[in-house]
Amino acid sequence: MTTPSGGSTPDDYWRRPGTGDDTGADLPPAAPTNTPTSGYAGPPPSVPPPTGWRPPVHLQPAPPRRLPPQDMADLDVAEQRSQRVTYGFGAAAGVVLVVVVCLLCSRIIF
Repeated sequence: MTTPSGGSTPDDYWRRPGTGDDTGADLPPAAPTNTPTSGYAGPPPSVPPPTGWRPPVHLQPAPPRRLPPQDMADLDVAEQRSQRVTYGFGAAAGVVLVVVVCLLCSRIIF
């Protein structure tokens, strides 16, 4: 960033560049003339769309296909097998954590 030098104020750096004529350079912008006096006038009125405004539909989608039947007994067997694997990994992790805690406690005591 460059610093202003000379007789300029620090705000001159952030002003817009002039258009060539310096007649109104130091004047604040004029207030808008069409401001409502009662506050917020609300949203503009909406017009409903004309009838038939949607494009015509030429292709109808195919009906949904039937899902294959599910073998509930096979699903139960697979779920039990995955539950045993999960419990096995949890037990192995628990044993490893107990061994690590015992080793750490034995190092503190001895």
